[in-house]
Amino acid sequence: MDPLRGLGLPRIPGLSELVDVLQKQTEAMAQLPRTLADLNSAVRELITATRVATETITSAQRTAERLEGLVDELEEPVRALRPGLERVGRVLDDPAVDTLPDTLRTVADDLLPLVHGLRQATDRVGTVAGLLRRRAPGTRGRPEDDAPLA
Repeated sequence: MDPLRGLGLPRIPGLSELVDVLQKQTEAMAQLPRTLADLNSAVRELITATRVATETITSAQRTAERLEGLVDELEEPVRALRPGLERVGRVLDDPAVDTLPDTLRTVADDLLPLVHGLRQATDRVGTVAGLLRRRAPGTRGRPEDDAPLA
């Protein structure tokens, strides 16, 4: 659109294009302060992000150095455990180890009641022996006679 069209001036070739270019340049110049402010804000945010990233990297580096020190301290003792762990591994790979839970269950189910019964019988024998000592002629019922037999 020709800006001079409604003024009654004759049309000059290229003038309209020049006016359009100048108008766009003026608009761009008007936007320049806001664009620079946005750019300045973005640069500040980038500086802050860079500072945070630098602090994070420094912290990670300190952590890595501490971990390296711990690994150095633990490496030799862990290597010294290797032969024992290999022996334990061979023992655990033995098929007899797989039967241990069943064997222990059988011991608990069969032998523990038997041991309990034997303890009760021993207690009863001790009680009977104590009673017999007290009743036997020539005993005076000393306190040590009442003690159960072990």
